[in-house]
Amino acid sequence: MSKALERREKLRSDLILAAERMIASRGLAGLKTRDLAREIGCANGAVYNLVADVDELILRVGSRTLLRLDEALSAAVRVGEPSPQQTLVRIAIAYCDFAAENLQLWRALFEHRMETDKAVPDWSADDQLRLFRHVYQPLAVLFPKRSPDELGITARSLFSAVHGMVALGLEQKLVAVPLPALRKEIAGLVRAMIDGLIAQPS
Repeated sequence: MSKALERREKLRSDLILAAERMIASRGLAGLKTRDLAREIGCANGAVYNLVADVDELILRVGSRTLLRLDEALSAAVRVGEPSPQQTLVRIAIAYCDFAAENLQLWRALFEHRMETDKAVPDWSADDQLRLFRHVYQPLAVLFPKRSPDELGITARSLFSAVHGMVALGLEQKLVAVPLPALRKEIAGLVRAMIDGLIAQPS
């Protein structure tokens, strides 16, 4: 790799890391390319020689967040009882804890909207969809007769329920719930949903 390419790759990496720090401290609305350019030591216009646009920059930061979330969920799968019910409870609580510990970066995953008529690139969509395996696999053990499509819908429904509780519970408003109580409520919700699904007639 030439010196020029090495410098560009280093600047690109520095840009993504700086954007990550900025979102973590200011939130997505506080991301300013002028401030990023100043921090990494380049002209404001040079930012767009490193990434296509702000959407790509935010998605690159999001991929780093999703990778760390993936690691946290993988750790939750490995530790504790191997039963699928308990695995799903641990995954849900790990998701809650990750969101609480990385609040602005986690929020940015859901607050970001692509420009009109602009599709999410495949590499970013793949990063997002990969996380569903943590929910899908225990469900496949619990419900071996369900089709992949049915399991996919159930996995998304379970995620949506947990995500909604986390999003509202971590709001710094009247609906906020103390983290220990939120963790307990999420565990109860997952257990109730799984018990309900098991009780349904085939």
